[in-house]
Amino acid sequence: MNNNEFNPEDVGVANGNYFGFPNNPDSSDIVLLNVPWDVTTSYRPGTSQGPNAIIEASVQLDFFDFEVDKAWETKIGSVLPDGRIEEWNKILRPKAEQIIVALESGAELDFGLSAMQKSINDHCSAVNEIVKQTSLHYLHKSSIVGVVGGDHSSPLGLIEALSEIHRSFGILHIDAHADLRLSYEGFLYSHASIMNNALKCSGVQKLVQVAVRDVSVSEIVLAKEDSRIVMFTDHDLKENEFQGIPWHQQCLNIINELPEKVYISFDIDGLMPELCPNTGTPVAGGLSYNQALYLLHVLKRSGRQIIGFDLCEVSPGVGSDWDANVGARILYKLAVLAGKR
Repeated sequence: MNNNEFNPEDVGVANGNYFGFPNNPDSSDIVLLNVPWDVTTSYRPGTSQGPNAIIEASVQLDFFDFEVDKAWETKIGSVLPDGRIEEWNKILRPKAEQIIVALESGAELDFGLSAMQKSINDHCSAVNEIVKQTSLHYLHKSSIVGVVGGDHSSPLGLIEALSEIHRSFGILHIDAHADLRLSYEGFLYSHASIMNNALKCSGVQKLVQVAVRDVSVSEIVLAKEDSRIVMFTDHDLKENEFQGIPWHQQCLNIINELPEKVYISFDIDGLMPELCPNTGTPVAGGLSYNQALYLLHVLKRSGRQIIGFDLCEVSPGVGSDWDANVGARILYKLAVLAGKR
């Protein structure tokens, strides 16, 4: 069965796929990879549970889209997570917490904790390779791949894979954080380092960051020194808004910085925290839901090609599916815009 036979008026079916769509990923336009990984999360864990929470919430969506005609016909396939990722996450997250507690107490890591840190870095590298090879499998079938994390380190393998397919592309990065640290807490593939690591990929020509509002001095210095980085901070966006510059014009300014091919990296904490209260590192300020969607609409209307995307840092709360509910809608929008021909 494919989406041409899918009736959007039917009751959502909890079949383990995103949105309950009955598609085989090997013949889908959009392929969503689950990466339930939050080992390096520095504040509070839980984003490893994000993919399953989004799947549960996604079957409750209605599939009409005001921007994309017959959006439900987009063939969106789901790929179950590699079992090794889930198992490693279960084993390594408690060890990472020991390291984080030691560092936050001002202690130096002893031999045992240093060995744990190296093991975590090695396993993070292995996760990147799994994501890369899985992504290449579907990219070679001419599918567009989206990663659903997990913390924001999750999509590095996809970005590496896209660099093997596309000689040059830009990243539209929506996030409360710049994620430009060389490493954080000794973790080379930290969620706080994803964009620093992405800039090492040969295909990444431009990094356009939106809604950044929690940033270190070293990250600001790097952004000023590296001509590939353009930062539209939350401070500047709100200053412009308060001075009467319409959001439409600000979106045009953002999109005009991007090249023809664009990868979208969407950290849910780029939104206002009332939309994602349980995310790993919430920050006051940010984009409204409709501001974020309008930015994506302006990107698509510009004629640029969306070559891939990720949605990260969605974390379900105890007794609440609000974060997953918002995340499911953002994910659907990313998928149908990327799939629109």
